Amino acid sequence: MDRVIEKKTWSRKRILTIVGIVGIIVLIGASYYLTSGKSRLNVDSERITVSEVKSGPFKEFIPVNGVVLPITTIYLDALEGGRVEEKYVEDGAIMKKDQPILRLSNTDLELSLVNQQTAVYNLLTQMQISQNASQQNTVNRMNQLTDVNSQLKEAERIYKLNKSLYEQKVIGGQEFKQSENNYYYFLEKKRLSEQIMKQDSVSGNQQLRQAQQSYKGSQEALNVMQKKVGDLIVRAPVDGQLTSLDAEIGQSKNKGERLGQLDILSGFKVRVDIDEHYISRIYNGLIGEFTFASKQYKLKITKIYTQVTNGRFQVDMEFEGEVPQGIRRGQTLQIGLALSDEITALLLPKGGFYQKTGGNWIFKVDENGKIAYKVDIQLGMQSPDYYQVLQGLKAGDKVVTSSYENYENMEELVIKN
Repeated sequence: MDRVIEKKTWSRKRILTIVGIVGIIVLIGASYYLTSGKSRLNVDSERITVSEVKSGPFKEFIPVNGVVLPITTIYLDALEGGRVEEKYVEDGAIMKKDQPILRLSNTDLELSLVNQQTAVYNLLTQMQISQNASQQNTVNRMNQLTDVNSQLKEAERIYKLNKSLYEQKVIGGQEFKQSENNYYYFLEKKRLSEQIMKQDSVSGNQQLRQAQQSYKGSQEALNVMQKKVGDLIVRAPVDGQLTSLDAEIGQSKNKGERLGQLDILSGFKVRVDIDEHYISRIYNGLIGEFTFASKQYKLKITKIYTQVTNGRFQVDMEFEGEVPQGIRRGQTLQIGLALSDEITALLLPKGGFYQKTGGNWIFKVDENGKIAYKVDIQLGMQSPDYYQVLQGLKAGDKVVTSSYENYENMEELVIKN
């Protein structure tokens, strides 16, 4: 007799089928969750820095470095080339005006001076000879004029006498006519002698003036040559301290070559390097502050050098008010240069996050302090400690300001204690 076998409701095959279907659904769900959800990363709270955004007074500063320099520096160049024969002082000496520093020798220049002196002496001698000759000629002309005057007077006397005798019929017409011709001859000779003497005087004076002008020009050339030879002794142009002296005995220096510099010790200035990014925002009168010997001091920009070298340009700053005691040339100062007036702003503490985000976004911590999620922000000015927040955050918000080196691509950070 056949027995009816009951069919099982949950067969093995059916169970495996259901398990497979459920597994596929779970896999699809997990895949969807992972691909469509936010990327998260667990972080240790001790490995991040959480800072609070707050409202407060803000002034934009940029940190810059400056080097202390004398208020005025005068460069010493070789006015004439030559060989260094003698050094009177050493580098660092305190100099007085016109005090000799070193002596150069230049045989060509010295020989030119001797030749110029000889030329001047020769010209002076020739001028004196010409002057003596002119004076002698004047004396001769005066003697000739004296003789003519004497002869004229005698001829005039005879002429007048013969005229009277001729009118009285005492002498003949031939004798009278001869005396008359003789008188007019010496009268004309006197007129010509006076004219020649006047012309000689004018010519002599003109030659003398030309000789004097020529002598004056030669004397000025001699003075210039003497000054050039005198410039072989390099002297201090003003009172100050000699620095950077570059000259050794026996060394040859070309004309115009730098020999050293003279620092005027009446005050100091600070030469500051600034990134070219700020060149449009820098102008005379901006104030900077620095700390020296635990005391705060101020500097003001007085000169801007707009030439950019290796991405940086320079400015000169002078002390406002008190000058620090004990400050020395060549010292480096760390200065906070103010680029704006003081305002009230939202302040975000500076941190390593900026290197990865560029200030465009940040991780903001939720109210429970468990999750930090990515938010877009906009930053404005900056100081050594803070950024100015323009958009995206409000006072009291807490954000992660430490480096984003390992999780810059994450959407959320899960903060674990």
